[in-house]
Amino acid sequence: MYKVKKRPLKKEKPPVLYNILENYTDHDPPGNVMVCGMTEPENLEMHAQVLSESYDIPMEAMKRLLQDGGVYLYPHEGVLVTKGAFVCRVDPTGKTPKHTWVMDLEQYASAERMRQSYGVTLEEAMDRVFYRGLPLELQDRLRQKNLGLDDTKVDPGIMRGGDITYIDFRKDWSPHFKRKCVMPDGRLIETSGLYDFAELHGIGVDETRTLFDQGGTLALKDGGALACQIINGQPSVARFNARQYSKAKALAKEKAFHMLDALSEVAYQDPVLMRALRRAESTSL
Repeated sequence: MYKVKKRPLKKEKPPVLYNILENYTDHDPPGNVMVCGMTEPENLEMHAQVLSESYDIPMEAMKRLLQDGGVYLYPHEGVLVTKGAFVCRVDPTGKTPKHTWVMDLEQYASAERMRQSYGVTLEEAMDRVFYRGLPLELQDRLRQKNLGLDDTKVDPGIMRGGDITYIDFRKDWSPHFKRKCVMPDGRLIETSGLYDFAELHGIGVDETRTLFDQGGTLALKDGGALACQIINGQPSVARFNARQYSKAKALAKEKAFHMLDALSEVAYQDPVLMRALRRAESTSL
């Protein structure tokens, strides 16, 4: 009796959100962005889901924005505006790719002043404020088809899909951007988003978001702490164990240091941590 060999099932290729990534995060804020483009047809459901989770915007609202374009203004918390806006620019003719970006509070305020002073719409004001803050090189490339990419020098698989269909200008901790956290023993642990990071360190998602947005320190249940510095708009995180954190607290009290400065001093005195911090800095996006 012969056994019939079954052909192995082909694994489904996971959907791709971006196939073009260009780093401009060394530029001065607020133009320090990661250019994330796609040449294949847009998977609207996945695109909306990722942006919805990244920017805390309802899924249905995000779908409408990606389909029609427009502005999402974050709800006010009390009498203060604590967040800016999410913008999606869609060319109805389809000649230029879709663009999405987030306005911080300063950009949002600038757009409001422009709207009131020049009588333009808020969307037009946000366009002007956002694009003029980008690096001049990027501004020039955005005026060219497909960012001026040379088809002969780009991976054929990228341009096979055709022209760039959308570009997300990003600088957030989303599931599609791997970041490294320096651990107390010098290991670099890679995480891919708010939920992944929160689970790794046993903290809440809201605590994680606040840490990434504002920087600072966060005490942990095991007696250690997380320290986050915002460098060029990007969060850089290190974890310290109870011994290291205790030493930093004593140093802060003795020399009247800010806690971040005290933790940095502890790291400087630890050759293992210093090597890890340098590796994280050199390999971060």
